Amino acid sequence: MTKLETTYLGLKLKNPIIISSSGLTNTPEKNLALENAGAGAVVLKSLFEEQIMMHSSQLLEHSNYTEALDYIKNYVHSHNLNDYIELVKGSKRLCSIPIIASINCYKSGDWATFAHQIELAGADAIELNLFLLSTNKQDDSNTSEQVYIEIVQSVKNVVSIPIVVKIGSQFTNLIAFSERLIAAGANSIVLFNRFYQPEIDLTKMEIKQGEAFSSPSEFSNTLRWTALISGLVKHSNVVSSTGIHHSENAIKALLVGAEAVQICSTIYKNGNKIIGEIIEQMEKWMNEQGYYSISEFKAKLNYANSENPTLFERAQFMKYYADSDKHNGEIYFT
Repeated sequence: MTKLETTYLGLKLKNPIIISSSGLTNTPEKNLALENAGAGAVVLKSLFEEQIMMHSSQLLEHSNYTEALDYIKNYVHSHNLNDYIELVKGSKRLCSIPIIASINCYKSGDWATFAHQIELAGADAIELNLFLLSTNKQDDSNTSEQVYIEIVQSVKNVVSIPIVVKIGSQFTNLIAFSERLIAAGANSIVLFNRFYQPEIDLTKMEIKQGEAFSSPSEFSNTLRWTALISGLVKHSNVVSSTGIHHSENAIKALLVGAEAVQICSTIYKNGNKIIGEIIEQMEKWMNEQGYYSISEFKAKLNYANSENPTLFERAQFMKYYADSDKHNGEIYFT
C-alpha cells in the first residue's frame, strides 16, 4: 500500500498536492471543498498590495482635505486586512489541512505588520507572491533583487511561521538569487509565479489580458529549475508550479526534487475532481514502480543525483542534438 503523506515546512500533508493562490481559494467553503476533493494544502487568495494602493488612490481623488489622507489610507488597509483575517480564520475553522496565507507585493511597505496579524489569525505559513517589473533603465539586477530580499527580511523579523517565496524565472542568476532568498529567511521557494500576459485586440486596437491559464508545455522550464535549485541550493525546499496539469508532471516534479507541487489552471479547466484523479494516478505509478513512499523517489533525478546532470543545463542543448542528429556528414541543430 503506497503512502502519499509528506512533510513540507514542518507541516504534515496527506499528499503533496497544494492548491495555488487564486479565486479557487477565496472563501472558507471553497477551501473545504478542495480538501474534500483531496488537496493536501491550500494557499489562500492573495492580499494584493496593488489592489489596496489603487483603492486608496480612488478614495483620495474624492477628498479635498489633506488631513484626511492618513485616515483614508489606514481605513483601506484595515478594511482589506480585516477581510483577509476572516478568510484565514474561517478556513482554519472549517479545514483540517494546512492553510497558507498569501501576500502579493511588489515593493517594501506595510507587509511586515500585515504578516504578523495574519500569523496571529492562525495561518500555518505565509507565501510572499513577489513580482517587480522595473521600467527604470538605471536599475541593475542587484537593485531589483534587493527589493525582494528586503521584503523577505522585513517579514521574517516579525513572524515565526514559515515563509514561502513565489517568484518568476526572469533573473540574471536564478541559483544565486535563490541562495540569497534562503539566506534572507525564506523557508521555501515556489517555481514559478505565472504572470498575466498582455495581448492585443486587433479589431478594437486595444491592449487586453492574454491567456490566464498555464499549459502543460510550460512545465519544461519548471522541471529544469526545480532540478537545478533543489540540487544546488541547500535548504531551498522547492515547490514546483506552472504547467502541472496531470499526474505525470506532478511525479516528474517530485523526481527532480520538488517537496510538493502547486496546481491551479487544471482545476479551472477540469474541476475539483482532477485533484483525486492526479492522486489516484500517482498511487498507481508508485505501485507499478515498487515505491511505498514519496521519500523513496523524491529528488532521485535532480541535479545533484542525476547520472547526467548537464542535460539540465541550457548549454548542453546544442551538444545533445549535435551528437544525435548527424546525417550524411552534416549536423542539424533543432
